Amino acid sequence: MNSSTKPRSDHFVPKDAYDMEDLVECGHGRLFGPGNAKLPIGNMLMMDRITEITSDGGEYGRGQIVAELDIKPGLWFFACHFDGDPVMPGCLGLDALWQLVGFFLGWSGYPGRGRALGSGEVRFAGEVLPDAKKVIYDLSIKRVINRSLVLGIADGSVIVDGKTIYTTKSLKVGLFTPENAF
Repeated sequence: MNSSTKPRSDHFVPKDAYDMEDLVECGHGRLFGPGNAKLPIGNMLMMDRITEITSDGGEYGRGQIVAELDIKPGLWFFACHFDGDPVMPGCLGLDALWQLVGFFLGWSGYPGRGRALGSGEVRFAGEVLPDAKKVIYDLSIKRVINRSLVLGIADGSVIVDGKTIYTTKSLKVGLFTPENAF
């Protein structure tokens, strides 16, 4: 099978939103099928739900994915980053956006295991503190390239309690199959 086909797992039916149970199923490889895109499990899963996913929305009309993370003072990273000055590491917000690009590719039916490949410009203009309530991740898909590997490119933002605090341009995630291993 080459990457020009878009096979779906026999049991996968796309939806326009996903709850935590769905995200955990994805993390265990049971949403898109064996060998296909997965989310991290446990502490590295950086969202509680996907509230919207479309193939034609977003700034470029090529797809959009919106997810949320409920902030609680007891989240693991506040205890270690930093002692006496708790803040969510910016790299975790960036990782959440990469996670979502990979999810979008799997949801779109492309085969392979996702890997973050880089990003263009990243800007930080705020932080997530323990007294925040909710983080929203919002991605607009710019392009999906389907050649020897599948490459998703998206612009994204991280919003905390209504304020945009991170923006990214050209986040890149590739899907790799045994034929085009990373």
